[in-house]
Amino acid sequence: MIRLCLLLAIAQTASYGTSFLSAAFCPVVKAARGVATSPFRPCGTFLCASENKDEDSSEFVATKPTPSNPSQEAYLSQSTNGGYTVKQRLREEVESPFRKVRLLFFASSAGSALTALYFSGLNTVKALVGGYADAQPLDEVLTSDAINIGAAIICGFLAFREYKVGQSNLARISRGGKLASLVVEPARALTAAENVRRLADYRRDYRVLIAAGNEDYISELALSLNSDRLQDTNIIPERLEETNVVVVPVLLASSADGSFSVSDTRSLWKQVEAKSDKDRNFDISRSDSVVAFPRGNNAWLDYLQEDINTATSQGFDVLEKGITLTIKKNGRILRRATGLPDWASIVGAMEIMDGSRFGMPGDSEKYGGP
Repeated sequence: MIRLCLLLAIAQTASYGTSFLSAAFCPVVKAARGVATSPFRPCGTFLCASENKDEDSSEFVATKPTPSNPSQEAYLSQSTNGGYTVKQRLREEVESPFRKVRLLFFASSAGSALTALYFSGLNTVKALVGGYADAQPLDEVLTSDAINIGAAIICGFLAFREYKVGQSNLARISRGGKLASLVVEPARALTAAENVRRLADYRRDYRVLIAAGNEDYISELALSLNSDRLQDTNIIPERLEETNVVVVPVLLASSADGSFSVSDTRSLWKQVEAKSDKDRNFDISRSDSVVAFPRGNNAWLDYLQEDINTATSQGFDVLEKGITLTIKKNGRILRRATGLPDWASIVGAMEIMDGSRFGMPGDSEKYGGP
């Protein structure tokens, strides 16, 4: 029993110790890479698609192009076991530098316990058969067997848990890579080079709000941005531009077999017309400065499919109510929700909700402070 307690104490100490070092070291690494370390990542109306609720955060893996060695890029893009690239596995190690240490420790401890079980099992046989001069008392060898079995099970479980955490991290990073590679076409491109952009190009400078739904949903979204529905003039596009928010409407359609597809959003958007007198002074080009349309429908569907399935499984009508994904400047998902965006909330609280005032480089110059 003393050996079991000692082994468990060492295992817990190693787990807590490496977790503490990881917590102390990771913010330094992330700060050096320009990644915000704020843990505030709330979900929206429906639950996160990821199994880990805290990982409601698909991060933009790609950044703006930098000069590099083509051979190095080819090496980092190589696929490894499980379908993940070398770059994704290296990123997972940077984010959790001591996870593999804990995995090795628990796995080796489980192996040691199984080895000890083998020898204690031999002693048990000797005690049961009898006639051996070096045979130990039966109660002692049975106690050793129980300790070794318990240690093997516990350490094996802890090793398997560390492995699953690593797989979950890799899946999140891979999904973040898909998000970063999605292509959009700004409604108002200032130059030819800006005609097509990846979401990764918006990182650190803009927040991205993805709103997906059927034709009625997209039409209502367009009307809410481009017409005066209250007594005052609609200033939502100007406020979104001041808050550095880019809206990406995504037109969803369903087939007879229940599968979803992404259709031509730009064409529908340009065809929207005012429906009633409440849509005063409607001008579809009013929001061009803050709107971008998806390019590459299959890639967009591939990314959104998981969120669509999650919302559908929870009883939400994705086509009618629509879904929204709010992406922070650091490339992480701030929240997922259903329905039309709450523009007042987005404009009024976005600077604090996504943590921009707390941790992004340049905050001191923008907001003041140390």
